[in-house]
Amino acid sequence: MTAHYLEPLFAPRSVAVFGASERPDSVGARVFQNLLEGGFTGSVHPINPKHEVLRGQPCYASLQAIGQRVDLAVIATPAATVPGILRECGQHDVPAAIVLSAGFGEQGEAGKALEAELLAAAREGGMRLLGPNCLGLMRPQLGLNATFSHNVAQPGSLALISQSGALCTAILDWADGRGIGFSAMISVGDAADVGFGDLLDYLALDPQTQGILMYVEGVRDARRFMSGLRAAARMKPVVVLKAGRQAEGSRAAMSHTGALVGADDVFDAALKRAGAVRADTIEQLFAAAQLLSARPRISGNRLAIVTNAGGPGVMATDCAVERGIRLAQLEEATLVKLDGVLSSHWPRANPVDILGDATPERYADAVSACLADANVDGVLVMLTPQAMTAPTEAARRVIEASQGSDKPILACWMGETQVREGRELLNRNQIPAFDNPETSLQAFGYLNAYRENQHLLLQAPGALGDLPPPDVEGARLIVESALAERRTLLTALEVRALLSAFQLPNQPAVMARSPNEALSAAEILGFPVAMKIVSPEISHKSDAGGVRLNIRSAQAVRGAYNDLVEEVRQRRPDAKIDGVSVEKMYSGKHGRELVVGVIADPVFGPVINFGAGGIAVEILRDRAVALPPLNAQLAEAMIRRTRVAKMLDAFRNQPPIQREALVRVLLRVSEMVCELPEIQEMDLNPLVADETGAYVLDARVALNYRPPGAQRRYDHVAVHPYPAHLIQSWQLADGTEITIRPIRPEDADLEREFVRHLSPEAKYLRFRQSLQELTDEMVVRFTQLDYHRELALLATVQQDGRELELGVTRYIVNPDGESAEFALVVDDAWQNKGIGSRLLSSLIEAARERGVKTLVGGILAHNSRMLDLAKSIGFVCQPTPDDVGVVTVTKSL
Repeated sequence: MTAHYLEPLFAPRSVAVFGASERPDSVGARVFQNLLEGGFTGSVHPINPKHEVLRGQPCYASLQAIGQRVDLAVIATPAATVPGILRECGQHDVPAAIVLSAGFGEQGEAGKALEAELLAAAREGGMRLLGPNCLGLMRPQLGLNATFSHNVAQPGSLALISQSGALCTAILDWADGRGIGFSAMISVGDAADVGFGDLLDYLALDPQTQGILMYVEGVRDARRFMSGLRAAARMKPVVVLKAGRQAEGSRAAMSHTGALVGADDVFDAALKRAGAVRADTIEQLFAAAQLLSARPRISGNRLAIVTNAGGPGVMATDCAVERGIRLAQLEEATLVKLDGVLSSHWPRANPVDILGDATPERYADAVSACLADANVDGVLVMLTPQAMTAPTEAARRVIEASQGSDKPILACWMGETQVREGRELLNRNQIPAFDNPETSLQAFGYLNAYRENQHLLLQAPGALGDLPPPDVEGARLIVESALAERRTLLTALEVRALLSAFQLPNQPAVMARSPNEALSAAEILGFPVAMKIVSPEISHKSDAGGVRLNIRSAQAVRGAYNDLVEEVRQRRPDAKIDGVSVEKMYSGKHGRELVVGVIADPVFGPVINFGAGGIAVEILRDRAVALPPLNAQLAEAMIRRTRVAKMLDAFRNQPPIQREALVRVLLRVSEMVCELPEIQEMDLNPLVADETGAYVLDARVALNYRPPGAQRRYDHVAVHPYPAHLIQSWQLADGTEITIRPIRPEDADLEREFVRHLSPEAKYLRFRQSLQELTDEMVVRFTQLDYHRELALLATVQQDGRELELGVTRYIVNPDGESAEFALVVDDAWQNKGIGSRLLSSLIEAARERGVKTLVGGILAHNSRMLDLAKSIGFVCQPTPDDVGVVTVTKSL
């Protein structure tokens, strides 16, 4: 693979500092000093026409005067000069720049105009840009400190990305006092060009980085953010600290969902779907990262607690229960083992109380026994300094006991002076140590959250699931007709038609514009009926007195119609009343009122909400939030995260609801929002679920106009669906049935086996190295794709009752968004059958649909069969200037 486009930013061989000076209080002087004193082995060139020498080094008037290649420009000059400097850098082929200068987008319209000029200059020169208005970047292993910070990061395995330069310095100071080091520290500033997505994309494959920490204030490009976050979280743990958890105030919304779901809920949902973990404090940020970067085996949340004091053990138990952490039920063999090493007074239960006179050896024996127990997923070791306690030696023995296990282990050394040394010893040996039970249990909770979120990350549902296909075209016509009339709120009839198009079960209804029409409608539908006001100005009918339920006789219908209309006129004299909807009344006895809603978040696009419904929905605020597309596993996970989930099972005289019907509703809503980007808000409330099914009793839908062709299909969703429409069947000349389909995460074993059985020559031609087996990291990269920026198509055949991979082709979109690199390999036994040609042709069509304009590949010069295939499909072949053994093939799409 070619070098990552951010390599010059993270690993430059030469750096030029624009604005370097002698003034000790200037940004340019500080960053120049940091580069010189950090141990950077590359060359550092100060640029300032006012000086000839700075800190004993030649100082240059311009980039041209340096006379040699520069990989990275660090710019600390007034904002107005920056675009000109970037143009100069572009003319001299500088690939990357860090703009420390402020005075751009954060300075109003004039600043935004200057930022646009800055971006145009960078793009014109083919440069990638970090900043502006940022602290800079550190790469401790390289001695690269391209910041103006007084703090210096120590080498380590954690990468830190922060939107706040001030918080970077605070975190660095906090970490330095605890011996925590970094593989990289990046301040993104205004993120005019390089943002979270780009940085995560690089760090995902960075061998120096084992875990990633992020401080986020806001996200500009949700698709790019999610793309980078998901790519990184597949490779290594990502822990995020987000500012703005408590948003002040709430916006006026047409739907209950709009009132319920805030930006913070959506951000949480995005992190869950991306496989990342969220922390609330700096201490939690590092605790979670320290735990996760050790790559413990996380198989569940059953915790064993070892303690030398009963009170703290009880406190830890309470904290565990409150956080949904289960106390492990110790095996009998473990109890017998502990009987042999503990006092006869120990309670033979979890928490394992090893008593106040516990020796370091007793700590080691108890921890070893718990770690060996199959019912235990993790261990919390607690110590309080008592008369017989040796905190430091106990810590040492716990470290020794933990070395034979890959289960997570945490420590809580309570106190300060007597336990400080032991706590530091534990932290240095990758056992996170805390001073209170609450923080310890919170840290263990991150492990469970990580396990659950990694499961969500592996889900790759399509926009349209396995259910019978909906009438998407009919639904689009309903939406387009409303928008053509400049209406953003669908009528009751249109809403029902939309629901029916997606096969969402709803009660029959008839529109009535007079008492007599209402009576006729009730007779047609059959009693009992419900009557609801129809008005384009009224979205919450109950609030306006516009609902009458359980009307059981013809005599009551006309009176209910008049009462309904009169009350609404009194409460809402401004509202236009079109009539009354007469609906068949739900008559089930065991229904649970739920709500399913949709809101279009301005950053992450459509978000689906599920929880307890009815008129008290905003008061109960019981909801789970998820990003589409959904599949059955994601829908079930949504349901389980709510309090109302417990009411869906059997209790007292209530039978369990038909769970499949509820899941089906969530899947249908997911299909709807994936296929109809115009949906701004939607409420299905109440949605009643019982033992017979799930039924929409009321619904409202608000739209937002989108110009035709404004976006490609699915660009409005933050997570690109599995492209199921690319699945195709094909026959070989001998009649063998071949399936060509996009790869899925569950194809890991299939892909591993395919590469394992390739001939050594085929492996070398594809990977340009002697490769026996795909590494775990390569399997993840090859099978867990972000379909927005990459695609792999498999050719498979059914053989002996199982699927066999015959060949695979893939493309990865380049940073320019218009070109993509491709690769192709076919199993030796299946070559010369047209499989390679068919795969590559299918890939070309998919890339064209994605908007890729140029497909590029590198083929070894002696790979004549692949070169002939490329030529036959219309690729242009040219020698590669810097690699005579490789031919570059290009096709314009």
